[in-house]
Amino acid sequence: MNLTRRFFLRAALFVLLAGSSAAALFISGDAIQAHGSAGRNLLQAKQHCLVNFQFMNYTIITSKCKGPQYAANPCCSAFKEFACPYADQLNDQTNDCSFVMFSYINQYGKYPTGLFSSECKDGKQGLNCTAYISKQDNSTSSSSARMHRNFILLVSVVSGFVMANLLHCIL
Repeated sequence: MNLTRRFFLRAALFVLLAGSSAAALFISGDAIQAHGSAGRNLLQAKQHCLVNFQFMNYTIITSKCKGPQYAANPCCSAFKEFACPYADQLNDQTNDCSFVMFSYINQYGKYPTGLFSSECKDGKQGLNCTAYISKQDNSTSSSSARMHRNFILLVSVVSGFVMANLLHCIL
């Protein structure tokens, strides 16, 4: 009985930690789709984005992704360099982060609607951010993204302990 309880506790903790760390490695396809008015959203009101995209430096994108041809390779690598540190927030469909980010990208770069969603594709999971997340970990330019990842890790660990205590009470 005690062995079964330990197994379930470790499995629950593993699932929580694995799920939170894997999510940050990709930007989902839904997050980079063209955003527009989709009709009535009264019951689906989104929360405001906690990332302040208004005052960010968009020259990462605007200096590398230039028209009129908009070559996929430089545009997508620049987009990933800018957006991947915020993959968790952009993938969260309960907030308006991806809409706000694309609004500012299009404002500063005057890009055609849907440019990044049509040109930038890595696979079914979305844009692969693995190379860009590890690059950001070594720099000091993205302390807010690093702080967010630390917060997610802390929440995951606390959730694991709560799950362990609940399972302990049940079993």
